[in-house]
Amino acid sequence: MQEESEIELVKNVIEVDDLHKSFGDLSVLKGISLTVDKGENVVIIGKSGSGKSVLIKILIGLIKPDHGRINILGQELNSIDEKELNKLRIRIGFSFQNSALYDSMSVGDNIRFPLKMNKKELSKQEINIAVEEVLEAVGLSNKMHVMPSDLSGGQRKRIGIARTLILRPEVMLYDEPTAGLDPITSSEINKLINQVQETYKTSSLIITHDLTCARETGNRVAILLDGSFRKIGKFEEVFHSDNEEIKKFYAYNFIH
Repeated sequence: MQEESEIELVKNVIEVDDLHKSFGDLSVLKGISLTVDKGENVVIIGKSGSGKSVLIKILIGLIKPDHGRINILGQELNSIDEKELNKLRIRIGFSFQNSALYDSMSVGDNIRFPLKMNKKELSKQEINIAVEEVLEAVGLSNKMHVMPSDLSGGQRKRIGIARTLILRPEVMLYDEPTAGLDPITSSEINKLINQVQETYKTSSLIITHDLTCARETGNRVAILLDGSFRKIGKFEEVFHSDNEEIKKFYAYNFIH
């Protein structure tokens, strides 16, 4: 049986505390704080330009904050070197908005690529089995030899997620997972995000401006407006609000 102190250590897989980021005179993040619990999906929702993408780039070490503390999987980002950061990134899956597939590679080769780069001890057979497993997990077992240019937008999203899952990440970061998709395909991606959470026991941070995505995937929702979190909680708690900014955002993104 684990000691209580050990359980507490693994409770929060992401901790963001008093995070600030400015670009010149433009203040983008204004002292935001957030936690993601082990096994939890947290959605950050906000308008374009609200600081969502800046936050996710800070979390994977592409941008340094001006002030504040970030801890991911027990490691303080401010105090680790580049080698340690690269090791940490292998434990974090990043699903890009545009899927970021290599157009010159088949679907199978796209998915194999991270394993070949990061798990050189694996045999060809072990890699092929892993590729088959993640393709089945995203419902595209028959697309192994297809080129990305022959995939639909929703299929590209699924393959992008499969390529991320191939390294069995503990944390998933989704950047606008439903952007540019029709409502039916968006719903399928939302279901896939929940399936990934359940099957792979991931903890996820989902960046979106899509309220339906937030409602269907988030255990908790944080609304980010003008660089600050206005409210954090369950979807109904966040949007059952008298705050005029939140009400306007909800009305603009009206859910049927």
